[in-house]
Amino acid sequence: MENTKKQIGKEAAVSCSDKHCPFHGGLSIRGRSFVGKIVKMDSHGTVSVEWPRLLYLQKYERYEKRRSRIKAHKPACINVAIGNTVKITECRPISKTKNFVVMEIQK
Repeated sequence: MENTKKQIGKEAAVSCSDKHCPFHGGLSIRGRSFVGKIVKMDSHGTVSVEWPRLLYLQKYERYEKRRSRIKAHKPACINVAIGNTVKITECRPISKTKNFVVMEIQK
């Protein structure tokens, strides 16, 4: 697991004192990961990440557009803005609604 953190940690070159940072704090990552666009930012280090998906409707034999939206923690060492495409990974629950953390900015 340490080797994975070192490889992923290349994105976060700036040091931070955030205890919920997967690179500089004690937060371990596990589980699912998604790529989406940031649509909302909060002052407490929370971002809302959204991505489109298709749902099949059997009755009409067609697909319907839907979107998934997840709240994720933004560490202080990663600088992102609204509209950036980011990769988020699951971690332990940080708060009532945050179970994901921003890992890197997708180019």
